[in-house]
Amino acid sequence: MAAPFVQGQLRNEQLSVEIGTACAHCERQLHLTVSSEMQWGVREQDAEPLVFEPEVDWAHFTKPTIIDDY
Repeated sequence: MAAPFVQGQLRNEQLSVEIGTACAHCERQLHLTVSSEMQWGVREQDAEPLVFEPEVDWAHFTKPTIIDDY
């Protein structure tokens, strides 16, 4: 989730990436799209992947990195 966001911020562009992966449980193929606005979607209509999205209050964020906030 962070890569398109960080690259979008650095380049001052709106970006999106597609991630091809598979379910660890059933090995079904998944295609996730993640944007620099931290939005995501999945191509497969009946798939419901669990995606971790950290909630960061950017207006009050003062830590050196997002990792330090968790």
